[in-house]
Amino acid sequence: MLSWFQALMPREERFFELYKHHASILAEGAQALRTLLDGGPGIAEAALKVIALEAQADAVARDILLLVRRTFITPFDRSDIKELINTLDDTIDQMQKTAKAVLLFEVEELEPEMAQLGDRILQAAKLTVEAVNLLASLRENAPRLNNITEEIIRLEDDSDTLNDKGIKGLFQKHRHGNAMHYIIGVEIYDHLEKVMDRFEDVANRISGIVIEHV
Repeated sequence: MLSWFQALMPREERFFELYKHHASILAEGAQALRTLLDGGPGIAEAALKVIALEAQADAVARDILLLVRRTFITPFDRSDIKELINTLDDTIDQMQKTAKAVLLFEVEELEPEMAQLGDRILQAAKLTVEAVNLLASLRENAPRLNNITEEIIRLEDDSDTLNDKGIKGLFQKHRHGNAMHYIIGVEIYDHLEKVMDRFEDVANRISGIVIEHV
């Protein structure tokens, strides 16, 4: 009877391996976005890379959602599994929207604060990879997971300040000049801010899982 029940037990590591795969794609997307924000001739290539990586991440997200439906016993609550992958996927979706905006508006030069926001996004992505890699052993890794989520939230707070500074600088730069450049710049800042907001959502979701299961 016991062996029969064990045969029904899922290979729980499949969920964690898929999460790790998605997070690695997310980090690669953040690196490509950071390259894009340097401006210059590499913008289009970096933007297309972000867009391609988003498609890869979507495929991994679908695999996780399919596995949830097919698995008898999941490593933690089904709703948590779905909400976490959806939040991770929303993050790279927002990176894709940023890249598409840059291509759509044919942006060739970006503001210094945009690159600095890219640095924060990349830091948040690396922290997210670390957090996802720790999920398989929630109890043992709870202290570090809590620290990581707090670090991501601090990065998001810092990004809000940097975003305000960037928009102010953009206004001062174009107040007597090209209004369209100001509008496009604000649009890009808005997308970058939303990327960081999505990382904060990921941090909050991971924190909620830790609270529930530790």
